[in-house]
Amino acid sequence: MSVYERLEALNIALPKLTPPVAAFVPFLRSGNLIFLAGHIAKLDGQPWVGQLGANLTTEQGKNAARAVAIDLMGTLHAAVGDLNQIKRILKLMVLVNSTPAYTEQHLVANGASEFFAEIFGEIGMHVRCAFGVAQIPFGACVEIDLIAEVDDK
Repeated sequence: MSVYERLEALNIALPKLTPPVAAFVPFLRSGNLIFLAGHIAKLDGQPWVGQLGANLTTEQGKNAARAVAIDLMGTLHAAVGDLNQIKRILKLMVLVNSTPAYTEQHLVANGASEFFAEIFGEIGMHVRCAFGVAQIPFGACVEIDLIAEVDDK
């Protein structure tokens, strides 16, 4: 089953590329590597505002991370033109807007990690880091960036 068939089976439509709101580009290719800029969580098209450990639950954070992963897929599609050319999802960096006492950033990050494994199978398994941070642009609850490898067959 192709990546697009898996997305369709889950009733997921890839979002269009969102132009950056600051001085950076949404993606950059170097050789066979694609680097995607950080994407923030959105809810109904607006920043998904909140802080884990204060006014958002771990489950809500996990859902936000999954939503970010879907947005990242849209950018990845724009960057390579065909998601079936992805050889490997290499790394995610997950930033979680959280209180100092909150310690479940890794569980929030699972929302994105599980999504990439579901869509890409074994090549969606990646390394990652998950950090609790004091704030994310626009007050968003989660921000994720991604590095992928492209197969230039």
